[in-house]
Amino acid sequence: MSATIDLAQQLIREPSVTPDDCQCQKILADRLTAIGFSHQHLSFEDVSNLWSVTHGEGPLLVFAGHTDVVPPGPLGEWQHAPFDAVVDDGWLNGRGAADMKSSIAAMVVAVERAIEKHKLKGRLGFLITSDEEGPAVNGTVKVVEHLNNTNTKIDWCIVGEPTSSKHLGDTIKNGRRGSMNGNLTVYGKQGHVAYPHQAINPVHLISGALQELTSRAWDNGNEFFPPTTFQISNINAGTGVDNVVPGEINLRFNFRFSTESTTDHLQSVVMNVLDEHNLNYKLDWRISGQPFITSRGDLVNATLTAIERICGISSELSTSGGTSDGRFIAPTGAQVIELGPSNKTIHQVNERITCEELEKLTDVYEEIIIQLLT
Repeated sequence: MSATIDLAQQLIREPSVTPDDCQCQKILADRLTAIGFSHQHLSFEDVSNLWSVTHGEGPLLVFAGHTDVVPPGPLGEWQHAPFDAVVDDGWLNGRGAADMKSSIAAMVVAVERAIEKHKLKGRLGFLITSDEEGPAVNGTVKVVEHLNNTNTKIDWCIVGEPTSSKHLGDTIKNGRRGSMNGNLTVYGKQGHVAYPHQAINPVHLISGALQELTSRAWDNGNEFFPPTTFQISNINAGTGVDNVVPGEINLRFNFRFSTESTTDHLQSVVMNVLDEHNLNYKLDWRISGQPFITSRGDLVNATLTAIERICGISSELSTSGGTSDGRFIAPTGAQVIELGPSNKTIHQVNERITCEELEKLTDVYEEIIIQLLT
């Protein structure tokens, strides 16, 4: 068994459902200690975080990832138990195999090889959290605050999220859209459906505003981002019976927005529309992350070169998909990309990754280190 697959199995066998790290970060810290890393274990409430770094001078390349995983779901539907980390017919099976314990294993082994083979002109670091799949309030964002307070500057950061589609390395995320959620309640007056003149139906009241919001073009995007989108994710109204006009309606919606829009502008437009329709409402906002982009430079170029050398393909730069912890690291001024294995089975029953893909991913990470630090 290869070093990468062996380490990935050790991590997968830890049932580290958010925010429980179990023993994953201890396994990683013990491994990294042997090659000269020093560590800070940064715990915030029930979340475990690991910041590990080599000593010396020069630019700092950080590998970032998360040891927490989503729940496995129905255990009876798994071909192999989700935390047994079984290798079967060339596939590594288990929760976290693709998202993203295998990436972390590949990162560690790549660093071990690079340190053994080369005299590096710079430093290496790891930023690992157990709070990426959950609320993400006590994980990477808190570690970044700590690094800012200690004047620690990350130059380049590789996040090991599963970005590949059909082939390893076919897609690199060099940015992400922003994400903002709205929780809207519109108030009316409850009453009997047979006496509508004695009630005020909030479902009817909001229909015009929703038509306007859902049909609006928020921006046209740009060369890096598609246009901003508005999507309703949940609607609740009524008492559960047929003969009562509801007294209120609750909606949850989300913006995925480009750098052509700001949170202030989007909020302002929504509230103006609601006001123009004379609605009595309460609206709460939650910003999950701002958009970020890493243009072509040292990190992007090194990654493209590494993928071409190891995988023999040209990679596409993309900002599609959901958010990642890169949104907390990019605002520090670091160049940030996301690169990992296939995302075909992430969060699914029977999550898995091919052993061949995992070995190549290790080689790609090692080649990026060589490109940047030798």
